[in-house]
Amino acid sequence: MPRYFTNQTFTFLEDLADNNERDWFKANQDRYEEHVREPALAFIEDFAAPLLRISPHFTADPRKIGGSLFRIQRDTRFAKDKTPYKTHTGVQFRHVASRDDVHAPGFYLHIQPGACYAGVGLWHPATPDAYKIRGAIAGDPNGWKKAARGKAFLGKYEHEGDVLIRVPKGFDPDGPFADDIRRKDFIAGTSLTKATVTGTNFLSDYTALCKAAGPFMAFLCKAIGVAF
Repeated sequence: MPRYFTNQTFTFLEDLADNNERDWFKANQDRYEEHVREPALAFIEDFAAPLLRISPHFTADPRKIGGSLFRIQRDTRFAKDKTPYKTHTGVQFRHVASRDDVHAPGFYLHIQPGACYAGVGLWHPATPDAYKIRGAIAGDPNGWKKAARGKAFLGKYEHEGDVLIRVPKGFDPDGPFADDIRRKDFIAGTSLTKATVTGTNFLSDYTALCKAAGPFMAFLCKAIGVAF
């Protein structure tokens, strides 16, 4: 199987962190294209078929702009940090229902020296969707247990994200999954080593992680009323 990301991917990102300036990036843009963007786009393209087998309702879009790959440029308009570039590369495999005003669960890949990561779920859902998910957890605790608290899932992922101070009104604070009902983010993630990311089996390794998250993603999709 092909190797996508390499030591040079990480070297570029490390150098970018040390030289986060437009002139430096312009002078080194060929390195970015060769060692970061092109490998990421190739990975996205090759992941399309495995993703389809996991679910036909998510997209692996290898376009340079507007696809699954996030831009390396930072939006600094409202940020105190005015450095122009991200020091990581990120890929989001979005649900087909996702739009600017509609958010659905997704699969995420983050490549950064010392902080590679695979994530799944729904980050910062709108309040109505958060309540739908909480209602689904309260209404089907066994289904939630199988999807989000079983060994198959927790053996690979850890629940993450922001939580409310207390259980929202209308939900049992002593219920079996009260801590999950307090969540503001319904996401989970797992760290990835550089050796894994640069290995020839990374496509199959990442596919296995996404497949293991299938029941969790299916539960969230059903809760907010989109297909899985």
